[in-house]
Amino acid sequence: MKQVTLVPAWLMILTGLGIILFWIAFFTFHLAPPDAPPCYLAFEHSFPLPDGLLAVGLITAGVLAMRGRKSARTLSLVCAGALMFLGLLDISFNLQNGIYGLGVSELISMAAINIWCVAFGAALAIWP
Repeated sequence: MKQVTLVPAWLMILTGLGIILFWIAFFTFHLAPPDAPPCYLAFEHSFPLPDGLLAVGLITAGVLAMRGRKSARTLSLVCAGALMFLGLLDISFNLQNGIYGLGVSELISMAAINIWCVAFGAALAIWP
């Protein structure tokens, strides 16, 4: 397998695992910002199901890519769209509700996750 193919495959797997670990940490350690608006938790609680499906898709696409399966490309395109949609939805919500302004740690952590989702989704969309 080409080294070029391994990089996105591993990044898909790691991103999928990162999504799963984020939700485990979110519910275990109650990662909501202390001064978040009341709608914050309702918004965040709508994400575990689609994020879970996305995580499974990313891990599956990564494994398929490592095995050289053509179906990896189709599944990675689905995941690319989902990553960009979810990342942009988060950015929109965070901007409209002042979440990025709640503190430096919220800005850095949330913006990093949001930017990764949009940028990696766009990269997957053009990955050969």
